[in-house]
Amino acid sequence: MRKAGPSGSRFRDEFRLFARFLARPRLAPRAPGRCAAHSNSWQADWMPAVPWRRLLQWAAFLWFVNMVFLGPIAFMAAGAGGAQHRLDLTNIPWLQAVLWAPVVEELVFRYGLRRPGRALWLLPVAAVAMLAGPRWSTVALVAAVVLLCWHIESRPFSLGRAVRQLSWHQRRAYQAWFPWVFHASCLLFAAIHLHNFSLHGTPYWLMPLLVLPQWLTGLALGWMRVRRGIGASMLLHGLFNSGPLLIVWIVLHTVPQLAT
Repeated sequence: MRKAGPSGSRFRDEFRLFARFLARPRLAPRAPGRCAAHSNSWQADWMPAVPWRRLLQWAAFLWFVNMVFLGPIAFMAAGAGGAQHRLDLTNIPWLQAVLWAPVVEELVFRYGLRRPGRALWLLPVAAVAMLAGPRWSTVALVAAVVLLCWHIESRPFSLGRAVRQLSWHQRRAYQAWFPWVFHASCLLFAAIHLHNFSLHGTPYWLMPLLVLPQWLTGLALGWMRVRRGIGASMLLHGLFNSGPLLIVWIVLHTVPQLAT
């Protein structure tokens, strides 16, 4: 496999780093070329120079593992517990899956991984928007949050500096707790997707199996956020969501009787 991307690393090399990261999550190192002290760090965070080939490689990995291993486990758990997925195959929510969910869910579950100080006010606002769903008011709210984040990041010596920075002792404490914070965010991300199911009295012990694919996806998205920035995790999130929905759409338009 040839080298890909500005970092010069192959996907299998990056995957090894990912596996080591899961065993011991840390805030460093970032991908080559990213620097927290850079004057344009907001550009590096929101508009990362990650090649589409690398995003496709990560998406393909997630699609493969989820379809071949974790998906069948979730399917059997749903059958055993009587749970049914809420997705209406005749009305696939493309915009919500490809645009809204990647932006809002990344703000809720992963933006604060590298911005813990700002998460104190951003996370509740983004969570309200996520739970309320896409509508004009929540779209405007999320847009305002994103613009405020950009404003704070692009003015390192403004009032926003006090908003985004922790004290030295707070940073040390956060770094010590970061592995717990990271894995807790992945578990919460998976748990919120139980809302995708009508559980019908599904036993509690089966519920984690229903969202194993989302748990693995959360691990990869968290790695992407920490390593390459929030923009990269949003792009991968949207790309990942689009794949299975596109397959369902193609199947239903070639074999429409499956929808009945």
